[in-house]
Formats: sequence, structure tokens, C-alpha cells
Amino acid sequence: MATRRKTLIPMAILCVSYAASAAAATDAERIAALEEQLNRQRAAMQEQQRMIEAMDAELKQLKASQPGVATSATPVVVEGEAPATASASDKPSRKLSVNVYGFAQADAIYDFKRVDPNWEDTLRVTTIPTQSGIYGEDGNFVFSVRQSRLGIMGNYGDDITFKLEGELFGVGADEGQTTLRVRHAWATYKNLGMGQTWSNFMDIDIFPNTIDYWGPSGMIFLRNPQIRWTPIRDDNRELAIALESPGSALDTGKLQEIDPSLDVDPRTVFPDLSAHWRTTGDWGHFQLAGILRSVGWEVASNPKGEPNGEELGWGLNASAVLNFFEKDALRMQLAYGEGIASYINDGGSDLGPDNNFRPEVLPLLGWLVYYDHYWSD
Repeated sequence: MATRRKTLIPMAILCVSYAASAAAATDAERIAALEEQLNRQRAAMQEQQRMIEAMDAELKQLKASQPGVATSATPVVVEGEAPATASASDKPSRKLSVNVYGFAQADAIYDFKRVDPNWEDTLRVTTIPTQSGIYGEDGNFVFSVRQSRLGIMGNYGDDITFKLEGELFGVGADEGQTTLRVRHAWATYKNLGMGQTWSNFMDIDIFPNTIDYWGPSGMIFLRNPQIRWTPIRDDNRELAIALESPGSALDTGKLQEIDPSLDVDPRTVFPDLSAHWRTTGDWGHFQLAGILRSVGWEVASNPKGEPNGEELGWGLNASAVLNFFEKDALRMQLAYGEGIASYINDGGSDLGPDNNFRPEVLPLLGWLVYYDHYWSD
């Protein structure tokens, strides 16, 4: 009995080994069989693909030979590839995108030395009184919402952009009023822009991070109606040329001394021509801008032969932003010219009379240096 058991044990082990070998052989045969079937199916599909392409070509040829029969492209599907369709980059985007933005702001201000009441909710240097009490007794409190702003901006596809923005800070005929006025009304098509936006002669990126509305008095700062062409613009450089709305800020001075009743008005014959070049990098940016202007005046009805005339105004504006640390920035500008006061924040007059009472362009220098420091995120 013991001998028989000893004989059965090796036989059992042999049978188990044989069964495992047989199973392995069976799996190998199945793999080979599946591979063979898969190859046959692939060959059949490739043959079908060739037949489809041949039939499609013949169909196109037959339709082309029959007038009035429209031809259409049949999508050809190749194994392992998606149907051939135009990618998003092959077709220009026509999607309209609009963004509404803005803020409501309330300023609480106490004016210790009273300025012009029309400008009591910001600090405009020319409104600081030169004589005590000219605007009433010192000490005045005011709430203001004039800096509140609302705008829409967006694009239509890749070629068209637009921006319409307004605020409540009345100027000009609405000086001192809380009333709606247009800041930007601007649209571009590719490299051509039209409407009102920042002057091409200025650099808005040097405007410092400050709570005061008016900003630095020495800065070239003007939103101006214009038509602008930007033939070069990428991540590192920009060249822009513009024709801008002209204007002459006058100091009629001695002409009024001749006859206080004289009606002297600005006269502009040509649009202002401006251009700027900008280069940009990780270090910040540098911009150089120039402008040519025709500025002048005329005396209405010219009753005594008072001189009318125009003068050539010109200006250069160099500006830069230098980045420091993670967020800090040094903002700088140096501008000089003659007859460019209209473009400088609170700049004064473009023209004044010379000793012969002829219009004369006035020189002007404007500069600023400002350091933006972020104390925390």
C-alpha cells in the first residue's frame, strides 16, 4: 500500500505538470489564432478602404462631368484616425465675447485749505488757491461718487475688439457736476483702431498706483479721439502711428489788455500726428513717443487787424517701467516740447502772445518718478 502511494504521488505531479503545459500550449495557440484573425480583419478593412477611395474618386469624376450636379467631398476614414474635419484653428472664430466691468466708489473728503469747489473731490494743482479765502473759509467736508465707473469691452472673433466706458466725473461744460461722461469709445479691426482712447503720445502704464483721481501733474495724460494704425505689435515690441483730434489751450494775456472785448478763439488747421515705439521684456518696458501739432488762434471779426496765425508745436516723451523683486516697479517719464500743454495733465497753455502780439508756442517740461511697492499680496 505504501509502495502504491509512492508511485501515485509522482504520477499526480506529472499529471498536474502536463495539465499546466497543455493549458499553456492552448493559450499560446489562442493568442496565435487571435493574431491571425486580427491580421485578416485588418487586411480586409484596408482592402475596403482602398475600394472606398476608388469609388469616391470615380463618383467625383462622374459628377464633375455632369453639369448642374453638385459635388461633395466624402469623408474618408482611415483605421486608427478620426474623420477628417477642419480644426478650430483652420476657421476664423466668429464668437462674440462681452465683459461688463466697473465699480461704485464713495469718497469722504475733508478739505483743510479749500480749493476750487468744482475740483474739491480730487487734487488738481492749478485749483490750489494763491490767495487766502478766494474760495471761502477753509475747512469743508464732501462726499463724492464721481469716480464711479461702468464699461463694457469684448471682441468679435480674433480681428474685432471694442470698448465703451463711462464715469460720473463731469468736466468741461459739466465741470463740478456728478454726471455721465465718456472715457473710452474705441474699436479696432486687426491693426486699425478708431474712436476715443488714450493718446498715442502717452504711456498709461506709468500711471502710479494711487487713490487720487487726477494723477501726477507732470504726466502726459489725455484721452483723445483718433485713428491709429499699429503695423507692428507682438509680445516684445510695438509701433503705432495716429492722427489725433487737435486743440489749442490759449493764454490770450496781452491781447485782452489791448481790448478786453476781443473774442479770441483757438484755431487748428490739421490733426495732430503722433507715433510711439515700445520695447518690452521681463525687466519692464521702454517707450519713446513723438508728436507734431498745428496750434493757433483767431480773433473773431478781427476789428482792429489783430494778428491771427498758427505755429508748429512738437514734443518728445520718453517713459519706462522697471520691474523689481516680484511685484515692485519704478515708473518714470520725461517729456519736453513746445505747444504740448494740452497733452499734459493740468499742463496750462499751448500758446501765448509774443511782444508783437503774435501767437507763440510755449515750452513745457514734464517729468515724474514713482516707485510702486507691494507690502503684501
